Amino acid sequence: MRWQGNRESDNVEDVRGSNGRSGGLGGLGGGKLGLGGVAIALVASYFLGINPMTVLNLLGGGGGPTVSAPDPNAPPANDEETRFVRTILADTEDVWRTLFQQAGSQYQDPKLVLFRGAVPTACGTGQSAMGPFYCPGDNKVYLDLDFFDVMHQRLGAPGDFAQAYVIAHEVGHHVQNLVGTSAKMDEMRRRLSETQYNAMSVRLELQADCYAGVWAHHAQNSRQIIETGDVEEALNAAAQIGDDTLQSKSGGPVSPESFTHGTSEQRMTWFKRGMDTGDIKQCNTFDKNAL
Repeated sequence: MRWQGNRESDNVEDVRGSNGRSGGLGGLGGGKLGLGGVAIALVASYFLGINPMTVLNLLGGGGGPTVSAPDPNAPPANDEETRFVRTILADTEDVWRTLFQQAGSQYQDPKLVLFRGAVPTACGTGQSAMGPFYCPGDNKVYLDLDFFDVMHQRLGAPGDFAQAYVIAHEVGHHVQNLVGTSAKMDEMRRRLSETQYNAMSVRLELQADCYAGVWAHHAQNSRQIIETGDVEEALNAAAQIGDDTLQSKSGGPVSPESFTHGTSEQRMTWFKRGMDTGDIKQCNTFDKNAL
């Protein structure tokens, strides 16, 4: 992926110099998890069919106030991974600012928070074990960069374009928040059964995948960022984090009624649709005949 030398965003908050400490739920609250623990907890989240934001709210519900302490092992703020994240975020800003302007609206940039282990958010205490997530309460994307190692070493999804897809997917949730999709989902949560809400959550996640593809389409047209093998990296990442694949890897039965993100095939299909068309109108996963 060609990203070096491109603009870097100023909307990144690096709090890795502090260790988030909370009184959360047992072993999930507090210190930094190893790669194995992160991977196991991430897969368990999918296997149990729990929406990451739901778990995030639960994690924030217990324990005392968050206290930060210096982290002597924090990486420098200008390391290559940080510059990569800043560059990809800037690229999403450029794409979505243009698309919103063309639609007669104004894009509001999200913040992206780099953290380690645990972090306080408007949605509760965020944990590395949840993987990257977006909190609509504060318009921020949260990312522990160790997740990229998990993708490579545990989930079989290496590559910088795969990492860019993950960031673009979370920014896709920000777009959903700006246009009101997230608010509609919150309203539906109160009147749907768990199985019904899971099905709607799948549509929400697949739309974010499609929006990530829309970003890739326009970034390529504007800056020619894609190299040979990049698209395959993103599609492989989408496949490796499909609900059916994660549940199979966990050793248990595949349970479609518990899916919250979509199958591997669905995730690949919607990312590719967004990338092929570059048209957000093609990302209406909520149409009754879309899936």
